[in-house]
Amino acid sequence: MKKFTTDFIIIMVGAFLFALAINLFVIPNDLGEGGVTGVTIILYYVMGWSPSLVSFAINAVLLIIGYRFLNRQTTIYTIIAIIFNSIFLYLTESWSIQSDEIIINAIFGGVFVGIGIGLIIRVGGTTAGTTILARIANKFLGWNISYALLFFDLIVAFSSYFIIGAEALMLTILMLYIGTKVMEFVIEGVNPQKAVTIISKNPNAIADQVSYKMNRGITVLSGHGYYTKEQKEILYIVISRQEVIKLKNIVKEADSDAFIAVHDVRDVFGEGFIELSKS
Repeated sequence: MKKFTTDFIIIMVGAFLFALAINLFVIPNDLGEGGVTGVTIILYYVMGWSPSLVSFAINAVLLIIGYRFLNRQTTIYTIIAIIFNSIFLYLTESWSIQSDEIIINAIFGGVFVGIGIGLIIRVGGTTAGTTILARIANKFLGWNISYALLFFDLIVAFSSYFIIGAEALMLTILMLYIGTKVMEFVIEGVNPQKAVTIISKNPNAIADQVSYKMNRGITVLSGHGYYTKEQKEILYIVISRQEVIKLKNIVKEADSDAFIAVHDVRDVFGEGFIELSKS
C-alpha cells in the first residue's frame, strides 16, 4: 500500500508537469506535439476543442483497445495518469508565463514533458496513446521505450506541418528530442558505475587485491582464446567511476600486459549498490 501511495503521488506530479508543458510552453507558442496530445493540439488550433476533454476521450479509447498489452498494475496506473492528465490540462488552461523567446519555450516544454512522462513510466504507468504503442514495441521488438515513443510522436508531429508551419515544426522536433533525452534520463536513471572485464595471466592476484583494497565482489568467468584455445579466467567487476583509476593501478602491478575493457552501465542493483525493489 505504501508503494502504491508513493507511485500515485509520482503519477500526479508527472501529470501536472506534463500539463504545464502543454499550457505554458506549447500552445501559447503555436507549437505541436507528438502522440495523442499532438492530435488534441491540432484539433484545438483548428476547431477550438478543449485538449483536456479530447485527450481524455482518445486515450480512453486507445486504452480499451490496447489494455491487453499491459499488465494489471500498468493498466491501473495508466487510468490514473489519463484522469490526472486531463484534470490538470483543464485546471491549468488559463495559466501563462511571460516569455517571447520561442526557442526557450520549446526547450522548457521538452524538459517538462520529458520529466512528466518519465516519472509516470518510471513507476510503471503510461500516458496511453503512443506510449502504449511504445511499450508494445519494447515488449515485442526490443525497442528502447523513449526512442519508440519519439518515433511514433514524430509521425503525428510531421502531420501538424500544414497547421503550424515549418519553423514551428522544427522547434517541435527539437522539443520532442529534448523531451526524449530527459525522459530517458528519468526512466533509466543516472548511476555512474562501470563494468570492467579483465583478461590476465595472473587473475588470482588481481582478484585478491580488488577484494582486499576495494572491497568489491569479483565474478570469474571461464573462456579461451579463439586461436590458441588456451583456457583463461576472465574477471568481471562492477565499480564506481571514481574507482577506475585505482583498479587500473592494481591490474598494472599484477600484470602490465593484462587486457582491460571498461563499459558504461546504466543502472546497477544489488548489494553494495542500489537496493533491488519490486516494481
